[in-house]
Amino acid sequence: MKILFVSMPSVHVIRWIENLKDTNHELYWFDILDRGKLETLDSVQQFIGWKKRKIPYIKGEYFLSKKLPALYRRIIPFCETTVNEALENIILEIQPDVIHSFEMQSCSYPILATMKSQPKIMWLYSCWGNDLYYYQRFPFHLEKIKEILKRINFLHTDCQRDYVLAKQFGFLGKHVGVIPGGTGYKLEELESYKIPISDRVVILVKGYEHTLGRGLNIIKVLDSLKNEIQNFEVVIFAAHSSVVDYIKINNLDFKVFDRNALSHLEIMKLMGKSLIYIGNSISDGMPNTLLEAIIMGAFPIQSNPGNVTAEIIVNGKNGLLISDAESIIEIKGLILNIINKKDILEDAFLTNQKIAIERLNYLVNKKKVNKIYNLIGNASRLQSI
Repeated sequence: MKILFVSMPSVHVIRWIENLKDTNHELYWFDILDRGKLETLDSVQQFIGWKKRKIPYIKGEYFLSKKLPALYRRIIPFCETTVNEALENIILEIQPDVIHSFEMQSCSYPILATMKSQPKIMWLYSCWGNDLYYYQRFPFHLEKIKEILKRINFLHTDCQRDYVLAKQFGFLGKHVGVIPGGTGYKLEELESYKIPISDRVVILVKGYEHTLGRGLNIIKVLDSLKNEIQNFEVVIFAAHSSVVDYIKINNLDFKVFDRNALSHLEIMKLMGKSLIYIGNSISDGMPNTLLEAIIMGAFPIQSNPGNVTAEIIVNGKNGLLISDAESIIEIKGLILNIINKKDILEDAFLTNQKIAIERLNYLVNKKKVNKIYNLIGNASRLQSI
């Protein structure tokens, strides 16, 4: 079967494609944002560098794109190759059986016109993070989401919540299951990076602070708990500038790494040394960093937008749920409630290792991924009869 992936460059897409390494599928990748080569399997044919100018650059285009985006969207097709033009050419060249788009707003909105004109091509969409839960609150986006869901044949989600939302928004196709966005993890390769719970003293914090991330609230709480956590080492990773600035201004003895300072493997190693992991946002899907904390044995304290985190965390058993990402008082209480309860932390570690083996293991999820394309292949063959 010919599979055309449509996405931005992402470690999650790379890991997803890796699951198809030993199959007979013909694999293609369309770099929809035109950002360059994907570090993936050599067997994947990549369509990159497609955005060509039709006319020389006109002074004022950038201004229009920022100040009058609606007008800019109407003008730009006359200036450069559009996503739909590029995708139509790719379809003519390779004749894909299925197009698999990852993410909604940047990678599925732009291809809707082409997908409507190609009703016989199966469309698989992977719902990421905030695609539905966050954007449903905006009328323009909700209308667009509903329009796309009507065309999509197959839906993959990283949580049950988003499948329920998709049905509410008119999705009538086949839900192919709940699989982590980056699929599974090779647990045996990560085992050596985990130290015993009794030896762990790190409180690890995700430092996202933007439209959705609320990492700064965690930093403020830990700042107020300096005496209570004096025997712990606080480490912040993926920190936005406001978090870095707060730590510097208040002269906090916290180790901080900015957004791109650590590789994925370095973060996993850090989690394997951490007693507690804290992530906080007002909207998300099933957070990959939460899953990684579970795998590496760090006790998770995580926000729970739309009850998504409760799909894997039983509050008080294998983690703690933050019900209000904006509440410093609540977050403070949760941290104080757990930092010295070694028995709960040890029990949670055992529970989460079992979850990792049963739900987050690479081979378990590889089988699920391959089953998806077998299902689509059968549907495609039936349609062609």
